[in-house]
Amino acid sequence: MVVEDLQTFFFTKAGVVKAVNGVSFAVSKGEVLGLVGESGSGKSVTGFSVLGLVDPPGEIVGGSIRFQGRELVGLDDAAMREIRGARIAMIFQDPMMTLNPVLRIDTQMIEAIRAHARVSRAAALARAREVLLKVGIASPDERLKSYPHQFSGGMRQRVAIAIAFLNEPDLIIADEPTTALDVTIQAQILYEAQTLCRESGTALVWITHDLTVVAGLADRICVMYAGRDVEQGDVDDVLDYPLHPYT
Repeated sequence: MVVEDLQTFFFTKAGVVKAVNGVSFAVSKGEVLGLVGESGSGKSVTGFSVLGLVDPPGEIVGGSIRFQGRELVGLDDAAMREIRGARIAMIFQDPMMTLNPVLRIDTQMIEAIRAHARVSRAAALARAREVLLKVGIASPDERLKSYPHQFSGGMRQRVAIAIAFLNEPDLIIADEPTTALDVTIQAQILYEAQTLCRESGTALVWITHDLTVVAGLADRICVMYAGRDVEQGDVDDVLDYPLHPYT
């Protein structure tokens, strides 16, 4: 994916908020890119812009998002629905943005698979079981019959990550999915996400404010500040020789 001069503005009664104002970066197959910045830097809005999830009064007013040679800016809802969850998936900061509290986990995972692939319920269930094991959830048959409220926060986030990987997407955007978790669980989930990406060749954009997380996870880093990308490069180069005051 190649993002060039992306501009996403919010048109409020108090004026125009330039949340993303000229951001450019690229991520290749199998690569992990850390998108780093303080709160309000525009990093999450950048992720939402890629998937066309910016709600009014927000709007992409300029720039380009090219994914596998296809321009995503300006695509209609039907075309974006074919891409979301199948070719590009997102892991949200709050797993309950992914999970429906009144449906069992198996129902939600099967629905996520069959929305994009013509497979039997049994085949979808087998895939769901396989991915749950890969993200460190033991006794998947039992867990598939559970509801989200029966999981801890860390387990819910694991399920959300599993759902993101269900359809073997080419790109996953993770919006600070481990921020609310304790350090031990965070480390486990980071390792599992990185391992899954390496095995499948999936590109990963990991959005965070934590440079320590990026140092251990990412191949490259893009630092955002005040809606702009202010420096980027290999993780070691940027962290060893930072040029911007924020970094």
